[in-house]
Amino acid sequence: MDSAERVDLVIARLKDTGEVAVAELAEASGHSEMTIRRDLDRLESQGVLRRVRGGAVSLVPRGQEPPYVLRERQAVEAKRRIAAQVAALVPTGAAVALDSGTTALEVARELAGRPVTVMPLSLQGADVLARSAETTVLVAGGEVRPGELNLHGPLAEASLAAVRFDAAVVGCCGVSAGEGVTAHDLQDVAVKRAMMRSSQRTIAAADSTKIGLVTMGHVCPVGDIDTLVTDDGAPEDAIAEIRAAGVDVVTV
Repeated sequence: MDSAERVDLVIARLKDTGEVAVAELAEASGHSEMTIRRDLDRLESQGVLRRVRGGAVSLVPRGQEPPYVLRERQAVEAKRRIAAQVAALVPTGAAVALDSGTTALEVARELAGRPVTVMPLSLQGADVLARSAETTVLVAGGEVRPGELNLHGPLAEASLAAVRFDAAVVGCCGVSAGEGVTAHDLQDVAVKRAMMRSSQRTIAAADSTKIGLVTMGHVCPVGDIDTLVTDDGAPEDAIAEIRAAGVDVVTV
């Protein structure tokens, strides 16, 4: 079991029980307790867990958003398929407002090198897009959220209001027919709404674990999005309800 697999093991145990023990992880992984302690120390420095005697406990209370470093390891292949489909919906020459988050970062990777104009709402997205001379990058203002490196606040919203986009690619923490599109962070909600107001079309990109979930911040009714791109693991009944609300749902 390599380092990435050991981290996945720790994350899975934390998700199930909220705590892990060094001895149990060493036995399950086939590595020494010293190696496991180093893994846990590194994850603590990334804000994933808190070290305690003999192991570690989760730092993510139930119902709250996991840290970016954890989310970027979840549903990776599904997010890449979603991103490829979203990019296929963006025509050459289009202007796009691109949300923050791990799925949006995959979309940035797909758009990089194409002759499009993109305003990314994260530093990670800006870095990826700016590496190609073919892609025009508009840098939004705003406050940078530690750990997430997304942009929010009045300056970010003003940057979005100053431009008219062909499409907004919006990520979310939950989407359902009844409660619409939701997010954990309320400042992030305001940015998503600003993206949508300045765009002719809204494409929501969400892996199947988000379908049917409801989080604290309400972004919009589900009927306000034009297209939802998700993976084929989404519950069929939830997808049917979203389609019934007038949303074009694409599964990959």
